[in-house]
Amino acid sequence: MGTGRERRRPGYAPGGRRDAILDAALDEFAAGGYNGTSLAKVAERAGLTQQGLLHYFPSKQSLLVALLNRRDEEDAAAAAQDEGVDLLEIVRRNVERRGIVQVYTVLSAESVTEGHPAQEFFHDRFDRLRTDLETWLRDRHGDRLPSGVAPGDAAALLIAAMDGLQTQWLHDPEAVDMPRLVSTLADVLQSPAEGDGGA
Repeated sequence: MGTGRERRRPGYAPGGRRDAILDAALDEFAAGGYNGTSLAKVAERAGLTQQGLLHYFPSKQSLLVALLNRRDEEDAAAAAQDEGVDLLEIVRRNVERRGIVQVYTVLSAESVTEGHPAQEFFHDRFDRLRTDLETWLRDRHGDRLPSGVAPGDAAALLIAAMDGLQTQWLHDPEAVDMPRLVSTLADVLQSPAEGDGGA
């Protein structure tokens, strides 16, 4: 639940009001999920009236989608700078942004329920991630990784590992080293299967 401590964060220039609202929504959605968050709470945390918030986001659903899209846009911008897919860099960045990881994890779990406003977003996101990762792995390894795993299966396994590790990390960040574990899985998937190595 919001405490109001961060209601007026320093650095909120008028031109940054939209980002201020998204920052406030990040805090509230992470704490209460979609159903437990009201536009009134978000507006209060952002230092606005609810009517003022509605000027930027006409509904809670539009606010939620904008928040989720902002995370993906930040990751896409980072990938463009790196000139390619870099899973480990994304994982390292996530370690530094607990709030985004928390709201993503909460809403991803909620979105499996029928009629959830983020259901289509997460369905499309997983489909796009699997496709992008499969293409990247296929370009590097062909129809089979050295381990013998198909690129599509490897893509699904990597995404599952990343999301599952995020949940464990949120519960106990000291016990779960996400970058190291994702790197370990990537190495396993890209290592030759036992008996396939040459003499």
